[in-house]
Amino acid sequence: MERPVTLHVDGTARKLSVDTRTTLLDALREQLAVTASKKGCDHGQCGACTVLLDGRRVLACLVLAVTCDRSEVTTADGLGGSGSPHPVQRALLEHDGLQCGYCTPGQACSAVGMLDEAKAGWPSAVTEDPRQNVELTEDEIRERMSGNLCRCGAYPNIVAALREAIR
Repeated sequence: MERPVTLHVDGTARKLSVDTRTTLLDALREQLAVTASKKGCDHGQCGACTVLLDGRRVLACLVLAVTCDRSEVTTADGLGGSGSPHPVQRALLEHDGLQCGYCTPGQACSAVGMLDEAKAGWPSAVTEDPRQNVELTEDEIRERMSGNLCRCGAYPNIVAALREAIR
């Protein structure tokens, strides 16, 4: 069964008709030709498909597109302004926080979401005192980014990049 959906992708309203079983990732890639989010495992285990949905990070392979009607979807392409990368993207480049680059869009979106979560005071599994402001230590960054895998093993550089972006 097809349903009309309007997605606001990277600041642009896009109308489409989707099968009710279509994931947000497939709608983005196959119907809208928005390929910043990558299909890795297609089971929510690798994080390559991470996008921001109304400002919160989600795994686009696990979200049905029909549930996103009239939502704001931000991919890695929509993080920075015109010709100006987001500070997280800039830091990933400066610290060589990527090798093959396949996971990088998901890493960048997840990092932006992580920064917003920490700023809002959301604790993680390693937060020492959830009643205090969250300090994004290396352990906090690793824990909060643990849902985004990098097959190349660029983790030390990714953490260094995110430490810089926090500053």
